[in-house]
Amino acid sequence: MDGTQSAAGALAAVGCNCAFSCGKRPPPEDAGIALCGGGPELHGAHLIAEIRGLEDRKSALAARQARLSVAFDLIQRREQRELGMPAAELGAGVAAQIALARRESPARGGRLLGLAKALVTEMPHSLAALESGQLNEWRATLLVRETAGLSAEERAVVDEELAADTGTFDGAGDRKIIAAARAAAYRRDPRSVTQRASHAQTERHVSLRPAPDTMCYLTALLPVAAGVAVYASLTRQADTLRAAGDPRTRGQLMADTLVERTTGTPGGISGIEIQLVMTDRTLFQGDSEPARLPGYGIIPAGWSRGMLTNAGKDAAGAGTAGRGTKGTVTGAGAGVTAGDKGMNVWLRRLYTAPGTGELTAMDSRARLFPAGLRRFLTARDDTCRTPYCDAPIRHFDHIIPWHHDGPTTQGNGAGLCEACNHTKETPGWSSRPRPGPRHSLGVTTPTGHTYGSTAPPLPGATVRESEPDLAAAKSPSSRRQRRQRAKDLLCTRRQGKFAA
Repeated sequence: MDGTQSAAGALAAVGCNCAFSCGKRPPPEDAGIALCGGGPELHGAHLIAEIRGLEDRKSALAARQARLSVAFDLIQRREQRELGMPAAELGAGVAAQIALARRESPARGGRLLGLAKALVTEMPHSLAALESGQLNEWRATLLVRETAGLSAEERAVVDEELAADTGTFDGAGDRKIIAAARAAAYRRDPRSVTQRASHAQTERHVSLRPAPDTMCYLTALLPVAAGVAVYASLTRQADTLRAAGDPRTRGQLMADTLVERTTGTPGGISGIEIQLVMTDRTLFQGDSEPARLPGYGIIPAGWSRGMLTNAGKDAAGAGTAGRGTKGTVTGAGAGVTAGDKGMNVWLRRLYTAPGTGELTAMDSRARLFPAGLRRFLTARDDTCRTPYCDAPIRHFDHIIPWHHDGPTTQGNGAGLCEACNHTKETPGWSSRPRPGPRHSLGVTTPTGHTYGSTAPPLPGATVRESEPDLAAAKSPSSRRQRRQRAKDLLCTRRQGKFAA
C-alpha cells in the first residue's frame, strides 16, 4: 500500500465532520480528494480547524477537571473532619483517588491536585486562559511551577501580570513562558527565589529508568557545584586514558569510569544480587522467550544468557527463575564460576504453575514477611501493585490486614511503594484478593470505586483474560453501560453539528 492509499484510508475512516455537517462519507477511492464535495484545500482546512477545535476542547476539559478536583478535595476534607480525623491528616488519600480516576500514578495525582488548587484558588487568569484554549495543561503547569515559591497574594499579582489578554502567550513556547514567569516572580519576591535555590539542594537524588536496547539512564540531581566537579573528574580521567592509547571513545571511558568508581570493580558489578527472571528453556535450551530484570523490565533472551555466561565481564550475582511443573518453590542456589575473573553466578529456582505462569505459594506464620517471601513477592509483582503506579517496591503489605486475620502468605501479600502503603491505611480504603489466572487484587476507595490490579506475567506465561473479567464484560449491567455510553457519544456529536 502506497502513501496515497494510506492517506485515503485514514480519511475514509474519519469521515466527514466539516462545519457544513453535510453527513456525507466519501468512498475510499475518493477520500483523498474530498470529504464533502470540495477540493483538497477545502477539506484540508476543515481538518486543521477541527484539530484546533479539539485542542481547545482538551484545554477546556483540563480546566473542568481542575475545578472538579478542588471541589472533590473540599468534600473529602469535610467528610474526614466529621469522622474526627486530625487536622494535619485532612486530605489524605484525595490525590490517590484522583490519580486512579485519571489512570495516573499516585505521584502524578498529587501534582495534578496541586496544579488544580493553584489555578482555581490563586491564578484565575491562567485558569481562564486554559478554559479558552490559550494555554494547554502542560504550560499551565509550568506557570504554577515557576510561581510556587510566592505567597498566594504575590502569585495572584503575577497571574494578573501574565494574563492572556496581555499577549504573553501569543505564539510563546515553553521556554518563553518559563522565562516570563520567572522574571515576574523575581520582581515580586527576589528573596523567595533565592530560598528556592537553597531548598533545591535538599531534593538531590539518584534515579534509574529504562532506555532502549537493554540500556538505562542513571540520573543524578545534584547541586551545580557538585555536578560540575563530578563531570570534570570523569572528563579528566577519560582524557588521560585516551592519551595513553585506550581505544574506547571519550563517552565510553566516562561511563566505564563512573561504574568502576561507584561499584569498586573494574568494568563490572560485584557483591550485588541481580534478580534476573527467565525460563529454564531460555537459559539451557536457547529459547527466545524474553527474561525480566527487576528495576529495568523486559530484556532479550540472548542478552540475558550472555549476562550469565560473561558474568566476569558484565555482571555477577544474577539470579534466574525457571518455569517448572511442580507446586513447590525452592530457594536453593547452585554456585557457578563463570567468566575470566572467577565471579560467582547464583541461580535461584522459582517454579511456576503450568499455563498460567503463577508462582506457587509460600506461607508464613509470622506477622512480618520473611526474607524469602519478600524476594518471592518482589519477583512476582516487579513494581508497586497499586493500579497505574510503577514506583519501586518498598513495603510488603497484607492485602487483608493482619489485624483482620489476614494471613502472611503470597496470596495475601503485595508489594507496594511507601506512599501507596500509607494511603491504603487511610479510612475508607480497602483491598481484597481476586480470583484470576495470575495473582489479582481489587482496591476500593472511600467513594466506593473499585480498581483491579493483576501481577505482570512472568517469562513463559500465557497472557489470557481472566474468566471473572469475561463474565463481568458479558453481564447485563455491563452491556447497559456500553449502550448508554454509545448513546451519550452520539448525542454529543449531534449537538456539535447543530452548534456548527
